[in-house]
Amino acid sequence: MLVKHSLKLVSSALLAGATLLAAPARAQDSLNIICSVQADWCNGLSTAYARATGVKVNLSLKGSGEALAQLVAERENPKTDVWFGGTGDPHLQAAEQGLTLEYKSPLLSQLQPWAQRQAQQAGYKTVGIYSGPLGFGYNPELLAKKKLAVPQSWADLLKPEYKGEIQVANPASSGTAYTMIATLVQLWGEDKAFDYLKALHKNVSVYTRSGTAPIKAVARGETAVSISFVHDGPPEKLHGFPVETVTPSEGTGAEIGSMSIVKGARHLEAAKKFYDWALSPAAQEIPFQTKASFQVPSNVATKLDPNVPDFRKIKFIDYDYAKYGASAERKRLIARWEKDVNSLPK
Repeated sequence: MLVKHSLKLVSSALLAGATLLAAPARAQDSLNIICSVQADWCNGLSTAYARATGVKVNLSLKGSGEALAQLVAERENPKTDVWFGGTGDPHLQAAEQGLTLEYKSPLLSQLQPWAQRQAQQAGYKTVGIYSGPLGFGYNPELLAKKKLAVPQSWADLLKPEYKGEIQVANPASSGTAYTMIATLVQLWGEDKAFDYLKALHKNVSVYTRSGTAPIKAVARGETAVSISFVHDGPPEKLHGFPVETVTPSEGTGAEIGSMSIVKGARHLEAAKKFYDWALSPAAQEIPFQTKASFQVPSNVATKLDPNVPDFRKIKFIDYDYAKYGASAERKRLIARWEKDVNSLPK
């Protein structure tokens, strides 16, 4: 099994990372984590941490939109200790709503400036753990078979030949799709962005629940093109699937995947120790070793994998994480998408 094999590869690094941790107290020998990254990464992370510390990790895998909804629902009786991963906007919203706890890790100074800014904007109720650009996934074999060109721009996705050939997630449940909306609004202004989304709707075959589902569908030949984070492409390719990625020529946004400790966590000391460990280079190499994902990690000392996107070659917008991470803005934009876009016939 891939995860078991990969964990053997990183065992020595994980032991090094474990030196950050004191032995867990007997009352803190378990940890409940909502994990909003790829399943292989979640499983590799929890298994490695359990082996390094003896702490039992109980995982719940959810997209970032669903994770935020769960924290809201459990506000009065939290069952989760740590929320790991997923786009940063919902983490900022959780902080704004008082769902997460202020915590300054001793490893904060080791992090990239964008990760530290994420923490500062949230009053240290979240922190950046990785970053990755939004773009398109495509299946070169399927495109060739259908005689379709590789899309190079947002504008290309509106071409009639792509009708029914595009998948993207639903922004109500997926941080990936919300990042798309926020990116387009910042790129063109809100009205023009929604005109674009209405036109794109005609070419979308399905809005998936998960942000990673569209590129998995691309890899398996179920659709030709996806709107996805480009770091989700290499894992599919490494598993032998025909998938490539590209970023749009007009410009694109990037997620700052984040991590938060839940306010009212039942295993608070264990949560803080996991939080510190997850910011270490050893822990941040796990997605590379498990071949689960290839974002830019937040700890500057983490060794990069060759499959990590080269940010220097990508045209980025100046993404306003504070504005689009606000609860009211997210709620308003998603409501407009439901009313103006999702309600339209195909």
